[in-house]
Parts: sequence; structure tokens; C-alpha cells
Amino acid sequence: MSELEKLATETRNQKTMALDDMDIMEVLQTMNDEDRKVPLAIEEALPQIKKVVEQIIQAFNKKGRLFYIGAGTSGRLGVLDAAECVPTFGTTPEMVQGLIAGGIKAMTVAVEGAEDSKELAKKDLSQASLSQNDLVVGIAASGRTPYVIGGLDYAKEIGATTASIACNNKAQISQHAQFPIEVEVGPEVLTGSTRLKSGTAQKLVLNMLSTASMIGIGKVYKNLMVDVRATNEKLVERSKRIIMQATECSYEQADKAFYQADENVKLAIVMILTGVKKDEAAEKLVAGNGFVRNTL
Repeated sequence: MSELEKLATETRNQKTMALDDMDIMEVLQTMNDEDRKVPLAIEEALPQIKKVVEQIIQAFNKKGRLFYIGAGTSGRLGVLDAAECVPTFGTTPEMVQGLIAGGIKAMTVAVEGAEDSKELAKKDLSQASLSQNDLVVGIAASGRTPYVIGGLDYAKEIGATTASIACNNKAQISQHAQFPIEVEVGPEVLTGSTRLKSGTAQKLVLNMLSTASMIGIGKVYKNLMVDVRATNEKLVERSKRIIMQATECSYEQADKAFYQADENVKLAIVMILTGVKKDEAAEKLVAGNGFVRNTL
């Protein structure tokens, strides 16, 4: 038996040995049953996830950045989560970055051999000017992708903090990370297709890492995304609605404050709740370290 065949992500699911003989409803029911196992597996890993969130918050507080690195589906999920941080939390594109083996082309087309290169990850992180203030999360369902291992090893050389997400226990990449996360979801419905349960697990963990760390640096008030960036008409209206929900003001008041605050939702909320003008509200926010609750 090869090393790959020993991995839970590569073994055959005994419940789906006749997958091609199932009718559509049987396939869907089986997939749904298997998907239910994902959050239960993540629950067991919550203590590991908590440690990584704490480290991300520390990195952000040092003006460091968060990097996700991965290949294939794992890399695409990292790029997706990083991209969503910009409109959701008003971050710069540099603050949270997703690096995928083979570059942006690999988001839609497989780049042959890219995931097998440790040197490529070193090159990608080097070009991003990785520093000791940054944190690198290596993502690999199998837990053995050379690109990810190379990236984690380079990050260690630089002095950056390292974490990992794998969907097998005792994963290789866990040995290359200071803060490993392992979520073993078991064999896939379709053997070896780790875009399924493993991909879902990775997406849910990434949701936790980015959301919890952004809460930890003041980008959320109550359960509202008060640093949302209004980059389109839908988000402009959502921004005004957030101001209304946070302050219980009218639409007209929210609209006026939104533009007086130069479309800064958090600033508009503080202006309304404290009754001060933009400049003074901005000073209060600085004194409150960017947390609306602390400012009030």
C-alpha cells in the first residue's frame, strides 16, 4: 500500500461502492448524509482553530498580514476567502492574501506540476515580501502537498508564524506548522474527490479564521459588519441599513451620516450615537482602537 492510499481522504467510502447504480435521489441523500459529518469533525478541532485565530489577531495588531497558500481546490478556497475580506471588512487587498500554486491562472485551469514545487511557494512568498510579522496558513486536504510544505518551511526561515489546515490526522504539513489544524472528515462519496467534504471543511474553517480574527480587531459591532466597503449600489444600500440597525435611526438620518462620514459606516455610526461631527468621531474611534463598542 502506498503512502497516499493510507490517507482517509483517499480511501474508498464503503457506503458508496455502488454510487454509479444509485438513482439521483439516492446520490443526493447519500451526499447530504456525508456532508453532515463535516461540522461535527470541525467541532473537535475548535481548540486548534482558536489558537490560530489568536495568532492572526496578534499578527494584525503588529501590522502583519495573513497569507493562505495552497494548490488546486485548497488554493482556490484560500484565494476566495482572502478576496471576500476586502468588501466585507474593508481591508486592503494586501492584508489578507491567497496564493495558489501556478498563480491566478490556476484558479480556473490546472497548472501541471505547480503543486509539486516547494521552490515555487518560496518564490511566491518572497515576491510578496513575507516578513516575521506575517502569518502563513498552509491548506492541503491530503496534508502532504509539496508547494504548501515549501511555503511553510520558508515562512519559518523568515520568522513568520505558521499554521496549517489538513483533512487527515497526523498530516505531513502539521509537522511543518506551529499551529496545525486537522479536520478528518473521512472518505469522500466520490473516492479522492477532495473538493467535496474536505473542501467544505476547509471553507468552513477559513470562514472561522477570517471572521473571528476580524471581530478581534474591531471590524464588527454587535453582529454588523461596520467596516463594509460600499463598492457597488447594493453595498451602498446595505451600508445605510447597517447604520440604521446600529443606531435605530431613520433612513434619512443614515443616508445623511453616511455621506457626511465619506461613506465610512463605522464613523457614521459613532457620529450618530455620540452626537459629534466627523473629525471628533474619528478621534474617538482612534482612542477606542477602532472598536465601536469601546468608543461608546
